Amino acid sequence: MCFRLAGEDTILQRRLSRFTGVPAIFTEQPLTYNRKLLVVQFPLGELMFKVLSCCALLLVSTFASASETATVKVEAKKVGPHSYYVQGRTGAASSENQGFMSNAGFVVTDDGVVVVDSLGTPALGEALIKAIRKVTRQPIKRVIVTHYHADHVYGLQAFKALGAEIWAHKAGQDYVVSEQAQQRLEARREELFPWVNEDTRVLPADLWLDGDTDFEMGGLHFSLRHVGPAHSPEDMAMLVKEDGAMYAGDIVFKGRIPFVGDADSRAWLAVLDKLILAQPKYLIPGHGAASSTPQKDLQLTRDYLAYLRLTMGRAVEDFVPFDQAYARTDWKKFASLPTFKQANRLNAYNTYILMEKEALKQP
Repeated sequence: MCFRLAGEDTILQRRLSRFTGVPAIFTEQPLTYNRKLLVVQFPLGELMFKVLSCCALLLVSTFASASETATVKVEAKKVGPHSYYVQGRTGAASSENQGFMSNAGFVVTDDGVVVVDSLGTPALGEALIKAIRKVTRQPIKRVIVTHYHADHVYGLQAFKALGAEIWAHKAGQDYVVSEQAQQRLEARREELFPWVNEDTRVLPADLWLDGDTDFEMGGLHFSLRHVGPAHSPEDMAMLVKEDGAMYAGDIVFKGRIPFVGDADSRAWLAVLDKLILAQPKYLIPGHGAASSTPQKDLQLTRDYLAYLRLTMGRAVEDFVPFDQAYARTDWKKFASLPTFKQANRLNAYNTYILMEKEALKQP
């Protein structure tokens, strides 16, 4: 038996087999406008009704996914005379929050809009554009990428469609074309379908910056600073001089545990010290609410990273296995913070490995 369905999402194909429990053979035939014909073949007889029902659902879901929009509330908040941001929800990306768990910002000038990051799905990018349009009709001219992590860049497609220019630090070039980036995208297609699907791509920058860059637009002055490698090699922070507003990306997580990953926490701490000395009036982090007390919030992220390095560094020095070291460590200062359960153990483990590497480099 053979069904011929117009489809474009291999995730749905895999779900079809899992749902029916029936061996299926998928072949594709090209159609117009980036679509393809999915030919699904099943053995005769077994679970016929189930297969027919599932194929009908597949057909409906495939066409529906092409027009899927974000239903989470994406609302602009003003932090300075020209500076705004939208605040993502706490926790990891999920179908419940539709991937809206990071911040993005924008600055309105007399000559156009500068956007900072684009959120974690194309649909969220479109929702951000709608939020901007409620504030201004100025053209959206430029998007600054603070770093190439999934929750900050999958919305770039929506801005590129408007003709906006994408700027990022050149240290992100290798990641864009890497296997790691593709693996992350595949994972997000599973976790955040249909908001991330086969049409979602990781877009490169139009302009790869060599380092610190200053520019002016519509009478406002912007300072872009390469603050990586810290949370990522390509970390960028942006200061709007007239507003005293600093968009810090994931260098700072307000009121929550950061996701450390494979970051160089020693360099990250040095960057935080520099930001503390800069004394911005407002701080817009990559996650959490904007701050009018930047010193306090910078200090929280700094204290957490320093504590990870202190405790895991001691364990490495004393040859204590990680599981034992983690169990012995007193985490009460941070245990009540959002994302502690999701992130802390992995952060500690990655820091343990980092401290081992640093120890091996010592003479």
